[in-house]
Amino acid sequence: MEDFSNANFRHLVRIHSNDLPGDQTIQFALTNIRGVSMRLSGAILRAVGISENVRVGFLKQEMVEKIEEALADPIAAGIPEWMLNRQRDPETGENALILESDLLLQIKTDIDRMIRKRSWRGIRHSRGLRVRGQRTKSTGRNQGSLGVSRKKER
Repeated sequence: MEDFSNANFRHLVRIHSNDLPGDQTIQFALTNIRGVSMRLSGAILRAVGISENVRVGFLKQEMVEKIEEALADPIAAGIPEWMLNRQRDPETGENALILESDLLLQIKTDIDRMIRKRSWRGIRHSRGLRVRGQRTKSTGRNQGSLGVSRKKER
């Protein structure tokens, strides 16, 4: 049985260059890392062998290192490829899990590629419109003004 006394509690635990609050459960706290969803965090914890209900502050350093290794190479940890957020990368053709700033950079380069290709999604991105088929007749009007504009009086 693990020792969960208050003497071993840490208020902040650093995992993958993020400070996770010690009072949250580990499954919820891992979702603070950009690119990790609830399902992926649960799968990582099952692969590593840590209960999902453990508070982050009670994790030992070797548990934190196991989680770091699973985030660095999820396929070796036993995470299925369909759970990864970068499948069939257009440049390399590989499946990968991209986290934090690398994920933001990859999304930006993907959007720039679509804009350069002048694909439908690229055109919608460049004009600041909805991309995924949502209705735009009556919703999403906070970006610009539509309708009749008055002439300026002299």
